[in-house]
Amino acid sequence: QVQLVESGGGLVQAGGSLRLSCAASGSGFKINAMAWYRQAPGKQREFVAVIISGEATNYAASVKGRFTITRDKNTVHLQMNSLKPEDTAVYYCNADVLGEDAFASWGLGTQVVVSS
Repeated sequence: QVQLVESGGGLVQAGGSLRLSCAASGSGFKINAMAWYRQAPGKQREFVAVIISGEATNYAASVKGRFTITRDKNTVHLQMNSLKPEDTAVYYCNADVLGEDAFASWGLGTQVVVSS
């Protein structure tokens, strides 16, 4: 099993920046891909960004050009620039662990609040 712990959330003004991090820990695992999702109040959890084997990336249209996902071994980061109030959500880390169900590992989330 893999444990994922997010950090870096907080309160910022519109136009500001935050950098989220997610550290994976455990024994005898390898992670193929890591992703970020978010869930705003009253809304369904939605995809934000994914990075595959530290190379290929993909972003939701709503964050493309503003957010950047990077990975260093078993730690993934999400650099969020030009934040908007609609970015307010709990951000969750997700991982695709080799030998396990696809993208079945989740962190507990970190809160991001963007004020207007």
